Amino acid sequence: MVTRRSAIATAFAGVLAASLLSACGGSDSAAAAGEQVKELRYQGSVGAVTPAELADSLGYLGDVKLKWIGNTISGPQDIQAATTGDIDFGGAFNGAIVKLKASRAPITAVVGYYGSDKDSYIGYFVADNSPIKTARDLIGKKIGVNTLGAHSEAVIKTYLTRNGLTPEEIKQVELVVVPPVNTEQSLRQGQIDVGALSGVLRDKALERGGIRPLFTDFELLGAFTGGSYVLRNDFLKKNPDTARTFITGVAKAIEWSKTEPRETVIAKFTEIIKSRARNEDTSALKFWKSYGVTSKGGVIADSDFSVWIDWLNSTGELKKDDLKPADLYSNDYNGVTQ
Repeated sequence: MVTRRSAIATAFAGVLAASLLSACGGSDSAAAAGEQVKELRYQGSVGAVTPAELADSLGYLGDVKLKWIGNTISGPQDIQAATTGDIDFGGAFNGAIVKLKASRAPITAVVGYYGSDKDSYIGYFVADNSPIKTARDLIGKKIGVNTLGAHSEAVIKTYLTRNGLTPEEIKQVELVVVPPVNTEQSLRQGQIDVGALSGVLRDKALERGGIRPLFTDFELLGAFTGGSYVLRNDFLKKNPDTARTFITGVAKAIEWSKTEPRETVIAKFTEIIKSRARNEDTSALKFWKSYGVTSKGGVIADSDFSVWIDWLNSTGELKKDDLKPADLYSNDYNGVTQ
């Protein structure tokens, strides 16, 4: 019988093997010829503007250009694609980065790009008339999340553990993958009992009414930077100037989003989405509040990873002392300092 843990381990092993075959391909062909790569391939998100895309539009990337190759709703998939060389940078929940790094993937987290605060958080919502009031009420219920093995799974299991559920009871809480754009509808139609909602999708759902939060990651953990962009180690070695330009540009874009009036940021997002002509709806942008990155310029701290290392150690998914926070990230390429 294939367990979720063994399936994840097998997938990560495949990623590592593939990375050894493909890391010298793609954009790194230019670096092999003695030139630093100036075009970075990446995956986006429907109806949203990532910090990297904002940096590009603001002119913070200098002579470095971005090449969009498609969209994703999965952070683990995104960083796996970066590891194999299918894209040049990817972003994911820091706990997913820990898992991938533990499988010996040759990647480094370089800048925080999303997080949770009082305005930008992931809420776990139920219908107003739902009998679910406590963590124990979730036993035997279905929770809709965007992907497995990432932010929501870690937060949900932390919530259940802190509220006294045993490992056996936690196994009875079913996590179901639902695309974020379908989560609200799935919740209202009773296909799931709880739905993870964040950002504009959360606020649009709240505006329509009829749902309430069971808990939020901000209530559970306080403000925290939840995810980071990663680059392959060989890319950093061969393209240090490009990496520094890109990472510093992303950091500056994050700070721009914090310091400019919210209306200005939303107007810029609307301009970016309309200009890329991907047939996306911009109406939800009016609900945007922040990227939720707690540090200045996405500078990474040990605490951004230590909480998830401790959690994965407690679940047995990591060997004790297998990884330390310093093994996972570098701020050396970030020109925006605390």
